[in-house]
Amino acid sequence: MSFSAEEPTTDTNQPLKKRSPSWSDLWLKNTKPLKHVIFAMQLQSLSSPTPNKESKTKTQTLIPKFSKIDRTLLLSDELLLKILSKLTDSHRNHNFLVCKRWLNLQGRLVRSLKVLDWEFIESGRLIARFPNLTNVDLINGCIVTPHNSSIWLNHRFLSMNINFEISGFVPNWRICEENLLPVEVVDRGLQALASACPNLRKLIVIGASELGLLSVAEECLTLQELELHKCNDNVLRGIAACDNLQILKLVGNVDGLYRSLVSDIGLTILAQGCKRLVKLELSGCEGSFDGIKAIGQCCQMLEEFTLCDHRMDDGWLAALSYCENLKTLRFLSCMKIDPNPGPDEYLVSCPALEKLHLQKCQFRDKKSVRALFKVCEAVREIVVKDCWGLDNDMFSSASICRRVKLLSLEGCSLLTTQGLESILLTSNELQHLRVQSCKHIKDCEVSVTLSTLFSSLKEFKWRPDTKSLLVSSLVGTGMGKKGGKFFKKS
Repeated sequence: MSFSAEEPTTDTNQPLKKRSPSWSDLWLKNTKPLKHVIFAMQLQSLSSPTPNKESKTKTQTLIPKFSKIDRTLLLSDELLLKILSKLTDSHRNHNFLVCKRWLNLQGRLVRSLKVLDWEFIESGRLIARFPNLTNVDLINGCIVTPHNSSIWLNHRFLSMNINFEISGFVPNWRICEENLLPVEVVDRGLQALASACPNLRKLIVIGASELGLLSVAEECLTLQELELHKCNDNVLRGIAACDNLQILKLVGNVDGLYRSLVSDIGLTILAQGCKRLVKLELSGCEGSFDGIKAIGQCCQMLEEFTLCDHRMDDGWLAALSYCENLKTLRFLSCMKIDPNPGPDEYLVSCPALEKLHLQKCQFRDKKSVRALFKVCEAVREIVVKDCWGLDNDMFSSASICRRVKLLSLEGCSLLTTQGLESILLTSNELQHLRVQSCKHIKDCEVSVTLSTLFSSLKEFKWRPDTKSLLVSSLVGTGMGKKGGKFFKKS
């Protein structure tokens, strides 16, 4: 029996039949729709219970369940940072609790920080945790406070525990100065901070020296705002290298906390070095005509000048005329203005001045108040709040300011309605008036002329007597009538 191999014959008249696609073709050509199915099948098989040798069932979990996979791992750090930066502060503050990656990313988003423990800087944790800081407050970190004391001191710029051995206040009491870190330690921390944060824009520090501030000036070229506490003339040599500094606050002496001296020497060094200053605040600083004159001549961009508890010598007020671009002048908690301002021919008005603010100051003589208003003759806004000693005679000096558009008086207990009227009738451009808590200004003493002036104002806030305001608000309630409404005999 023999077999012969015959060649297959094809009929050209019949069409070829299409072969059905195989599983391999589908797998090679279109794998996208099958990825999720296969992945789900793998998850199910890996997490399914399998019997062991002891005929007991247990769950094998080789990879986490699909629902517990961190899908943010698919996002890059840059993309996740953009998403986290869109959140509000209330939501963003808790992001570091998610995982270590979010902890590091959250630290990169922090721009402002208040340091409470100096060890946080020296250990390097501050730099590693927050590499992109632009605003740093070091005051509370520079003070070593006892932890076993129940006495707590709050000031405008710091909060600290006081040693319980201190029984009371004495004339030479300087509790903050006794608890400051050594100058070398503060300078070493500033050098580490400056080298790690070259984009620093604002810095607040106490007890630093010239060397520490020089390192900040050399490394942080974009530094724009600086606040120095316990500052002296030698320290100001360090900030003279801050070419781009625009906002500066100097605190020289604070009664009960520390003592330091800023005089004309330091003000002259400051003026020659920081010529781009726009805002300047001197708190507890000494000086005279020469120091203020140097600031006015060198810092030609200065627009806002604040003096807090100043210790200036007599005659300094006349130097304000050298600040040709000054727009805002503020006095805060000043025990005096200028007891001896000198002759009137030296008191030249500041040409660009627009705002004069006086808060918690003491007016002791008419001569100094008159000199102040003469220098501020061109102002458009006068705000007086909680100032002691301002009576009708002193306030009459404000009549020289005829271009005032806004007048705000609060807490002026010696000023009367007649004194207020004498000023308002000379202010032809007045548009805004606010009178609050001035108990000697009475509604019944307002004249017809004054009431007509009130009706033409754009803004009018009239609450001179808060006691009468309280009584009028209680009308109809029955309160304040000796309890007759609430305590009746049954």
